[in-house]
Amino acid sequence: MKRAVCLLSGGLDSTTCLAHARSEGYECYALTVDYGQRHRVEIEVARLVARASGAAGHEIISVDLRRFGGSALTADIDVPKHRAVEEMGQGIPVTYVPARNTVFLSLALAWAEALDAGDIFLGVNAIDYSGYPDCRPEYIEAFERMANLATKAGVEGRQRLRIHTPLIQLTKAGIVKRAAELGVDFGLTSSCYDPDESGRPCGDCDSCLLRRRGFAEAGLKDPLEYPQS
Repeated sequence: MKRAVCLLSGGLDSTTCLAHARSEGYECYALTVDYGQRHRVEIEVARLVARASGAAGHEIISVDLRRFGGSALTADIDVPKHRAVEEMGQGIPVTYVPARNTVFLSLALAWAEALDAGDIFLGVNAIDYSGYPDCRPEYIEAFERMANLATKAGVEGRQRLRIHTPLIQLTKAGIVKRAAELGVDFGLTSSCYDPDESGRPCGDCDSCLLRRRGFAEAGLKDPLEYPQS
């Protein structure tokens, strides 16, 4: 069985990506990064998801990006609420965390090399992606090229690392449908950027709105409870 490192936040996309990797026959090692995010409930959610999915291993690594700030997820900046989907696609929102996926992929690359694993799975999406530059296909392709220049296995020609992004061209509704096909427990996942102290989603941030629209368009019920609008 081939080994793969799967980045896992505990959100809908990363959970579906992990389930996809498992369905492809990979022995999956889940990697969660505690980067000081305000939505800290996702760290415990990721722990539950990794356990429920049968991951071969799960590591939670702390890299405190609050030291740099620059994002509504790591600094005292309001999370945008009540935005139209069209507005979300205009420009790069304040919820973008500087170099986040580059940091995450670098950590995943280090673990993959130590595991002698040639595959990394990442649940990024370029359709309903809220304008993040590090979710685009050209970024993933560039990082993969760099990774094969930077690793011992790549330089020696023993193994070519591949970064898999199976959700990158799916709409959020498509991701919901794929998750349902894979048997993902939606109730375990957490997508909100600004949950309350109990972890209940706000229902109005970009991530919540995209998730809610995805379930509606997929014709499926989201088991998460949202505040009454």
